[in-house]
Amino acid sequence: MKDKKIDNRQQTTDNRKSSGDSKKKSFFGKNSDGKKNKPPYAKASEGEKDELKEMEHSYKRALADYQNLIKRTDVEKQDFMKYANERLLTEILPVYDNLKLALAHANGNEGDSIVEGVKHVLNQFKSVLNNLGVEEIKTIGEKFDHHTMEAVEKKETDDKKKDGIVESEVMAGYRLGDKVIRAARVVVYEYKK
Repeated sequence: MKDKKIDNRQQTTDNRKSSGDSKKKSFFGKNSDGKKNKPPYAKASEGEKDELKEMEHSYKRALADYQNLIKRTDVEKQDFMKYANERLLTEILPVYDNLKLALAHANGNEGDSIVEGVKHVLNQFKSVLNNLGVEEIKTIGEKFDHHTMEAVEKKETDDKKKDGIVESEVMAGYRLGDKVIRAARVVVYEYKK
């Protein structure tokens, strides 16, 4: 019984294929004979032609909107995937900063196994962040950039060349790809006139 159903379906499919017109027409362009297809409204009255043209225009506009939606959705998906870890990273970065701070304050105990362990953990941490696309914003000695830095203090200087240059970093800033996830907090030189 099952075999008969399969055979019947196969015959029905074969009949559909063979019953089709040997001269297949494509909707756009030319048919299989090489003759140009006439638009579907060629035999319609003037009022019907206008209505059909308007419907065709609406169809093309809707199709273009749909294609734009697909492109925009793809871009949004890529951005989402690229920045999906941002929230997690903003929670983890203070821990990384504290490890760097602990190591900076333990500078007199170079041979201590705890200090060596913290150095190792800090290197691992930095490697993981780099693999995720996180990079630390360079600040010290750089020109102040309000897109990536936040000035928390100004330090007067007599050297005009140092005006607007970052003197020190209070808290490191980080970038994920091309997006700043935390601005660096810095002390900036200001020329004293």
